[in-house]
Amino acid sequence: MSAGDIFNEIFSGYNIAAFGAVFTALMACIGSAKGVGIVGEAASGVLAEDPSKFGNCLLLQALPGSQGIYGFVAAFFIFTKIRLFQGGVQLDIGQGAYLLACGLPIAFVGFFSAISQGKVAAAGVELIARRDGQVVKAITSSALVETYAILALLVSLLPIIMFNI
Repeated sequence: MSAGDIFNEIFSGYNIAAFGAVFTALMACIGSAKGVGIVGEAASGVLAEDPSKFGNCLLLQALPGSQGIYGFVAAFFIFTKIRLFQGGVQLDIGQGAYLLACGLPIAFVGFFSAISQGKVAAAGVELIARRDGQVVKAITSSALVETYAILALLVSLLPIIMFNI
């Protein structure tokens, strides 16, 4: 087997698409982990003072985790499109690159919006620490950041769904 054959095997359209799916989920999940961690740090300080606010803090901490789920959903759609669970399908490099590109919106927006949402939710934790009854305002502020992750998910999913092999 020549070096060119090995290169073509590694960089096949199928492998490029599979890499795109993995990258999509990975980036969104890394952002979610970071965002959830940011809120967790803020919540720990609040809970040390007032453990009765655990439910509200937990709700705010869970919000940045949704981007990881969105990345997983997009990756699942790519894996389904390339028939990963049925032995795979032949793709040329252009088709593989197309599917990789489809995952990029939620990969990058998911990464950055989860971190931003974590910062907003951490500020919301501080709000509910200082003022009882403000959890709806804290959730609403954090949910506004979520809007862009949802839009990025749609931008990723629509071309995947429309792609015909």
